[in-house]
Amino acid sequence: MEKNPSIFNDVIGPIMRGPSSSHTAASWRAAKICMDILNEPLKKAIIDFDKDGAWAPNYREQGTTIGIDGGLLGLEMTDDRMKNTEQVAAERGISILYEVNSFQTNHVNTFRLKLEGEQGKKLNVIAVSIGGGSFEIKEINGFEVQINGGFYELVLINVKVDIHIDEIKLMFPECRLVLESYQNNQRLINLKFSKKISNDTLKRITNTFLCDEVFITKPVLPIILGNEIELPFTDIDSLLTYADNQDLDLGTLGLLYETHQSGLNKIDVIDKMNRVVNIIENSIKTGLIGTNYEDRILPQQSHLIERAEKKKQILENSIVNNIISNVSAIMESKSAMEVVVANPTAGSCGVVGGVFRAVADDIGSTHEELIQAYFAAGIVGAYFAKGPGFSAEEHGCQVECGASAGMAAAGIVQLFGGTAKQAIDAASMAIQNMIGLICDPIADRVEAPCLGKNISAAVNALSSATMACAGYNALIPLDEVIETVSSVSKQMPTCVKCTGKGGLAITKTACALKEKMKLKVN
Repeated sequence: MEKNPSIFNDVIGPIMRGPSSSHTAASWRAAKICMDILNEPLKKAIIDFDKDGAWAPNYREQGTTIGIDGGLLGLEMTDDRMKNTEQVAAERGISILYEVNSFQTNHVNTFRLKLEGEQGKKLNVIAVSIGGGSFEIKEINGFEVQINGGFYELVLINVKVDIHIDEIKLMFPECRLVLESYQNNQRLINLKFSKKISNDTLKRITNTFLCDEVFITKPVLPIILGNEIELPFTDIDSLLTYADNQDLDLGTLGLLYETHQSGLNKIDVIDKMNRVVNIIENSIKTGLIGTNYEDRILPQQSHLIERAEKKKQILENSIVNNIISNVSAIMESKSAMEVVVANPTAGSCGVVGGVFRAVADDIGSTHEELIQAYFAAGIVGAYFAKGPGFSAEEHGCQVECGASAGMAAAGIVQLFGGTAKQAIDAASMAIQNMIGLICDPIADRVEAPCLGKNISAAVNALSSATMACAGYNALIPLDEVIETVSSVSKQMPTCVKCTGKGGLAITKTACALKEKMKLKVN
């Protein structure tokens, strides 16, 4: 059965703090897993990045250090101490150092963690961030692994019993997957479970396998993998056929998709979406009230729209005004290190929530209708995740603001009461309008031109949804549009893929601002 992205694991989430989901959320998740592997209090950590990788020039400015620090220190994202992890480390007497070195990588977002525990245990890990908060641990002490935080993982190092993988699967049928790797004639076996490993299972495994070391890692993703149920559709074409035959809208299909992907019932899946949406709504309120954070380049601006409207300096009673205010508020909450939802990324987190709130207020949508719009957005994001994914370091901002525009357009059609076909067409048109969008954050902060791109994406989503519901022809099917995003990214130079080495990021003013921010931080 084909593995599909989860709406909560890969699209609308993670719940996080910080400017960048790739930098902050993914690194936090990886570091948290590393502490399970170390399995003793941390004494010292050295983290490094390849000098030619995407993170080398901006790992501190875009929140990688905050994410890794928080994961190593065992802090939850909702903990306010995430805003000052260096102080927490100092108070605990833990040394966490960051370096830029030269080493071979297969991914631009690769980072290495060298950890030492209080009892002398040492651990070397290689991990990658693959966009939108997703990650994978690729290597543990020289052994190749594939750990992405979705399973309960049991790892045995230097197994001395010659048992074939197929035999292991028969012996432990509750295990979803068994992987192995070798290093210097030593064998690592990795068993993946969808439920907490019972003491009985652990005892049977340790009695069966003679090995040097055993460790268990817990899932860090909201949806545990391995409980999937086969879907009644696969690609976008079959989804539309199923929608037509069953007379279902896209929101209902999104809910169906996630119940099958998670193995949970509808009530539990809706409850999870309610929690996520409440956080998004709260980030709008927090931003509008006012936020402040020293290491940011833009002041609060979300309140300026209402002020200008009252003074009759701009259009009155315009939904566009509300979109701008809401999107700005979410982005300001994100930049102030408040709790937000990467939707589908932190860099594009303002689009879906900001425009949904504005449209829902304008047409009087119920909360239940709003939740359905998020499921419609989520399933579009899931198909986008199966394509290029959400890493701006690989594909530019076309996979952040471009993807969020498509997701939002589909959700707005859902709010309008449109069909699944109209929602998919709206997503196609919205993404078409943003193909080739570069990622060039000024002073390495995910604030500008990110704010303007989020607002443009939100307004683009509204216009695309309006056109689709009015009967405009999307012309190019959504799956072909998503494929085009991937092909265009291969033609884009690395300097405009979130490296701070191209676009607006290297203008005279941007360079001066970056130097000013360095002095301010130091």
